[in-house]
Amino acid sequence: MELRQMQIFCTIVEEGSLSAAAHKLHMAQPPVSIQLKKLEQELGVQLLERGARRVQLTQAGRALYPHACRMLQMEKAAVQEVEDCGKGLQGVLRLGTVSSSGTALLHARVQAFHARYPQVRFELHEGNTFELIEQLRAGVIEVAVVRTPFPQQGMECTYLAEEPMAAVATQRWLPAGEETIALPQIQTYPWIYYRRFEGLIEQCCRQQGIRPQVLCKNEDARTTLLWAQAGLGVGIMPLSATRMALGPAGLITRTLSEPELRTRLAAIRVRTHYQSAVAAQFIQMFAQEKA
Repeated sequence: MELRQMQIFCTIVEEGSLSAAAHKLHMAQPPVSIQLKKLEQELGVQLLERGARRVQLTQAGRALYPHACRMLQMEKAAVQEVEDCGKGLQGVLRLGTVSSSGTALLHARVQAFHARYPQVRFELHEGNTFELIEQLRAGVIEVAVVRTPFPQQGMECTYLAEEPMAAVATQRWLPAGEETIALPQIQTYPWIYYRRFEGLIEQCCRQQGIRPQVLCKNEDARTTLLWAQAGLGVGIMPLSATRMALGPAGLITRTLSEPELRTRLAAIRVRTHYQSAVAAQFIQMFAQEKA
């Protein structure tokens, strides 16, 4: 397989027809058809079904497409990095982040890094922890900022200090009071939390004999905040992530007192992969800056 064939294949998929792909690639249609046919012959499968108006991916084509896209992204990143060599610390930082990284990443670390290295550009990939680890292994991103717990095998990890979880809600659920609160005090309220913390929360509840009233499990810490802001219940999330609240004030935050409910952020990379100077410097600053 050649990168040119991958480019032609992806362009056909994205444009919907061979003629449209040929136009975008500034090629005649016959060479586009020839390269696609060569790729199919090499793989021994049909990748596209030609319709009257649009092409459709076959099962094999659907399997190949994401890998082809990653190959093209990696080529682009490699070319950019080589071109930036010898020009000082500049280039592109291909960074993955989880939603619960919140202001601990943006307000302190990214701002400080950008202030010191203004020539570095960011290519940001947002997703859950497992999606980002997959992208790290595939070479789509070079560094990911994730939150414990996560599978660490094969990863080089730079951790921040532990932080507690917090309960966040409107005054309906959390009236003014002390700065900390325990799970038994909110066990009769509807809970909202990001599914990544389900294991931690359920284990803590079992230890205390609590049967929580779970209203919503979700895939994004920002969803927890939005539902809490809507007055639907009590959000449970890392303390630093509560600072992502948007719009008018009205959310009350109480640190949870349970010592088991603690997490920490980590900047991770695949230990055996090449590490650019940009990524190395970002990881170094990641551990040094204070939130």
